[in-house]
Amino acid sequence: MMKRGLIIGDSGGIGAALFSALEARGVTVTGLSRSRDGLDITSEESVEQRLGALDGDYDLILVTTGALEIGAHEPEKSLRKLTAEAMLAQFKVNTVGPAMVLKHAVKLLPKDRRAVIAVLSARVGSIGDNNLGGWYSYRTAKAAVNQIIHTTAIELARSHKNTICVALHPGTVQTEFTRKYVGRHPSVPAPEAADNLLSVIDGLTTAQTGGFYDWAGKVIPW
Repeated sequence: MMKRGLIIGDSGGIGAALFSALEARGVTVTGLSRSRDGLDITSEESVEQRLGALDGDYDLILVTTGALEIGAHEPEKSLRKLTAEAMLAQFKVNTVGPAMVLKHAVKLLPKDRRAVIAVLSARVGSIGDNNLGGWYSYRTAKAAVNQIIHTTAIELARSHKNTICVALHPGTVQTEFTRKYVGRHPSVPAPEAADNLLSVIDGLTTAQTGGFYDWAGKVIPW
């Protein structure tokens, strides 16, 4: 039974909804965010300091941070719009940030029972499922974080045999993050997305560690 949860990025739409959903289950939840706690996931020093202040074991650690637009950079519609600055910004937030959280969160995982550590990725990070093109920087950063998750899962399987490490796609969620891009795409409110994700997490087994799954629990190709 899940007793303790940690949400990285609990001030965002999905993070806040997950925090509330876990509390409603009776889970003791800890949240960390930039706006309230000064957690800067692009700074390893900040990540190490904030996570280092925590103790005890967490049954669930969820990394819900991320950004689609960073500064003046919007998702690129064509290769000619691609810039090194935009790519580096995306990697700092969507790849390096979650990687640093994974690095420093390992000490918070129990070794004697089931635990899940998950990072919110995105279907557009799938190379096999890319049929539309565009969004170069965001797609590439998400593909890279998927590799980080898969590789971390291999290592954790040696030291934390009961831990499941996965990438999760929440679907298109109605948050400020997606407001400009939802359009006619099917989307769901954040509380519904949170329930969907927790349902997937509940059903995960150690055989699925290192995988990439959508909000319905279906495998997404790399």
